[in-house]
Amino acid sequence: MATLYVQQNQPPGVPPLTLTGERTLPDVPAENYWYRRHLAVYEWIAERVTGMRVIDMASGEGYGAATLARSAAEVIGVEANPEAFEHARLRYSGSAVGFARAMVEHYGEPASCDAVTFLQTIEHVANPEDVLRHFRSLLRPGGVVYVSTPNLLTLAPAGAEKSDNPWHLKEYRAHEFRSLCESAFDRVELYGVFHAGRLRWHAAALALGWDRLHRALGVTGFFYDRFTPSITTADFVLAERRPLHEALDFLAVCRP
Repeated sequence: MATLYVQQNQPPGVPPLTLTGERTLPDVPAENYWYRRHLAVYEWIAERVTGMRVIDMASGEGYGAATLARSAAEVIGVEANPEAFEHARLRYSGSAVGFARAMVEHYGEPASCDAVTFLQTIEHVANPEDVLRHFRSLLRPGGVVYVSTPNLLTLAPAGAEKSDNPWHLKEYRAHEFRSLCESAFDRVELYGVFHAGRLRWHAAALALGWDRLHRALGVTGFFYDRFTPSITTADFVLAERRPLHEALDFLAVCRP
């Protein structure tokens, strides 16, 4: 039976969440790579929503909404899962952040916010065009929608049309994701998330045969039990002009 990872060291009264693969979690050392990879995008967006009213759709554990609230005037995290919603409501509090339990395609009033974030979730939905059009309707003049998704080419095995993630209905190549976003928005800028810092050095080491070496030396567990928890958001970078087919994830910045 596979080991179930559970969040550690939660504040009193906050129920920990179990890692199922549907969403990433902080406070789980083995999940730190994925958590920091997602958090890097939230931090990038947070620098661009200062003073805005933001809706964080499919907010999950809540760390993303809390990150946006460091600069935004108000953030509402919208989450349908009852356990994740209750955890976020209890763990993250403050004058600038709150949470609502709802389906993302039904939440919000027209022209009610300045920005919508929808990160690492569009690959989970069966009606992405309808969802994006709904998000567009929520924007005030000058508003923006941020949508991210993993890159099929770096997530799935070579030649496959999808990874083995059971929660994903559709995974996108760069041109497919751009076309999807352009079906609902007039202007779309597409960025890629790439390794930086120690993860670039790690990738170089893998190219030189590090996988064979750590196994031969018997240090695999020793190394990665220390390396993975040490990863930070500085080990990822967002760029618009690098070859997008090599990106880990895509981030679309969408405007009407």
